[in-house]
Amino acid sequence: MPKHLVFHLAVTTAGAVIGLTAVSSTAEAAAPPLTHPRIVAHFDRPAGQVAESVIVRPNGSADVGLILSRQVAHVTLGGRVEVVATMPLPADGGVNTPGTGSAAVTGIERTGDGTLYFLYSAGDEYLTGLWKLRPGGKPERVAALPAASFLNGLARDDRTGNFYITDSTQGGVWQVGSHGGTAKLWAAGEDLAPTHFFGANGVKVHDGAVWISNIDRGTILRIPLTDTGTAGPHQVMAAGLDSVDDFAFTGRGDQLLAALNVPSELVLITPGKADRTVLDESDGLQNTTSVAVDGDTVYVASGALTTGGDANLLTAHLGHHD
Repeated sequence: MPKHLVFHLAVTTAGAVIGLTAVSSTAEAAAPPLTHPRIVAHFDRPAGQVAESVIVRPNGSADVGLILSRQVAHVTLGGRVEVVATMPLPADGGVNTPGTGSAAVTGIERTGDGTLYFLYSAGDEYLTGLWKLRPGGKPERVAALPAASFLNGLARDDRTGNFYITDSTQGGVWQVGSHGGTAKLWAAGEDLAPTHFFGANGVKVHDGAVWISNIDRGTILRIPLTDTGTAGPHQVMAAGLDSVDDFAFTGRGDQLLAALNVPSELVLITPGKADRTVLDESDGLQNTTSVAVDGDTVYVASGALTTGGDANLLTAHLGHHD
């Protein structure tokens, strides 16, 4: 484990969780609790299987990006972890990977034909970028990104097929077309930049906008997609979120679940209501990294990067009532 990465994560504590700073006009249902949390898979943490991202398949199984082992894995319905790809090390062994000093597989997405798309950062111009993996195939890079980038979150706009990629070290959001090709810088600015470690982190496309978390600043931003596909004015939607990593919308307007890394918590954020911690260490979270919502089932990945404990995948039921 890179010692400086552990140090930087340990000091990323932006403060207490507070409510949304902008209240959506969308009528929200009462804040639903999470019930029946259970760990459904354990990753091989000593082998570097630090869970970083999760995407759900139609049958309820999941695909996960594993940072330090540079792997993409499938978690079966029975909880078996099957490695489907291991990325090659760069010539320097990954020590020049920005921010971490270790080559890393991060964000993951999946298209309807079963193709997985994922991010690989290696401090190497021939390896860093957006990759795809067809069922039964081998990984191939579809878009190159700068070697100086640590690519973190990945989201796909289902309407256009475009991909949005957060750059945690350079503090921006890249856009890549549905079939890959040349990446273009879609959004940048101080609110996406890091303050001492990582800036833009998680990303989702939701209700005509791209939403991004900033782990150093403890914020979640909303950037509208204009009619021409460019980035509109940035709006801070939540603040004071201690080391906020990934997040996911619950299906109830702008209500979302946010993974807080250092506190090992999952927080429910509902416009106009107080934030609510719905899962924590007592449920098995250890350095919470990512969250996905599939109907009434929530999937939460823990990396155990600084705790050194159990890297796992947990599921819980998203209720309809308080």
